[in-house]
Amino acid sequence: MATTSEDWKNASSIYDFTVKDINGQDVALEKYKGHVVLIVNVASMCGLTPVNYKELADLHDKYAEEKGLRILAFPCNQFIREEPGNSEQIECFARKWNANFDMFEKIEVNGNNASPLWKYLKHKQGGTLGNFIKWNFTKFTVDKYGQPVARHGPYVDPSKLVPTLEQYW
Repeated sequence: MATTSEDWKNASSIYDFTVKDINGQDVALEKYKGHVVLIVNVASMCGLTPVNYKELADLHDKYAEEKGLRILAFPCNQFIREEPGNSEQIECFARKWNANFDMFEKIEVNGNNASPLWKYLKHKQGGTLGNFIKWNFTKFTVDKYGQPVARHGPYVDPSKLVPTLEQYW
């Protein structure tokens, strides 16, 4: 399992990672085998929050049962401190948006302390003008085999991802 800062380099899929959920429990991403997964860094105080939380919740409600879509939300406070809350506050905030998708512990997505999973995602799906995450609500589509197949910028609303997701169902 890729859990240390450099192990991500040896990962062959997201299934090689274990992360902590919003309650601090280990979650082996292997549990998502056979599912199309959307991984996103979230923040509660961002101007992009309302549309993203609403549309992510809508995607989950519409496609989780029907198509097996899984959404993995990783709170991040690296962008002008727009996710200052602790796990309990973040979980409470998400519930207000009817966000029934999987929430994980707050992480860093850039820099030396970036989550190994996010280092892997950025390596597999580089960004425009550099692989770093530019802002909250960057999204990665992962196919049923655990391979990152698309990267979507913060200003791509979740509802616009349906054509991409449909390619992998």
